[in-house]
Amino acid sequence: MSGGGRQGPPKHQNKYAWKPNAGVKINETEVGGRFRPLSDVTGVCLRCKEQIEWKRKYGKYKALTEPAKCQRCSKRAVRQAYHNLCNACAKEHNVCAKCSCRVERIIGRDSSEVEAEQKSLEEAISNARERERRTLLRAMNKGTSLTPAKTPTTDGSKAGNLFTAASLEEYAQSSKDDDGDDSSDEEDIVVK
Repeated sequence: MSGGGRQGPPKHQNKYAWKPNAGVKINETEVGGRFRPLSDVTGVCLRCKEQIEWKRKYGKYKALTEPAKCQRCSKRAVRQAYHNLCNACAKEHNVCAKCSCRVERIIGRDSSEVEAEQKSLEEAISNARERERRTLLRAMNKGTSLTPAKTPTTDGSKAGNLFTAASLEEYAQSSKDDDGDDSSDEEDIVVK
């Protein structure tokens, strides 16, 4: 007799996937709710990102209530759950903030990079005409692009979806040039 037992599929097949907190009503204003979603996982390798996402998916994730101490510099600068290093140390040593292994590619972007991109985007919007500005802000809030047939840029920024120009500077320059034109806006509208 073989050491196994029965073979084949499970005796009682699951009819639906298990959901954590299925019968519990979640307060939408708490962290992880609809109005305050969990932050993106940044500064970690792909394997650690998948581990943290698994914890979020199956209800095992526990968010930080206060900043944790960095393992390298001993400052209270770790602001994301399950991270052992602060963003500065992880970036300086080019390691994953969770497992401290050396990696070539770290998932996510640093908050300073996001702030710099937001600043340049706001500058480009401020240089645009009022009509274009409102259209861009609506598209950004909605999360969709103005032209669906356009291919997004490879760097993953929203700027490729929203602007026809290759860079924000070109867009700002073209919008300044458009302000000087006395042509009517009817030429820009295409009726299908």
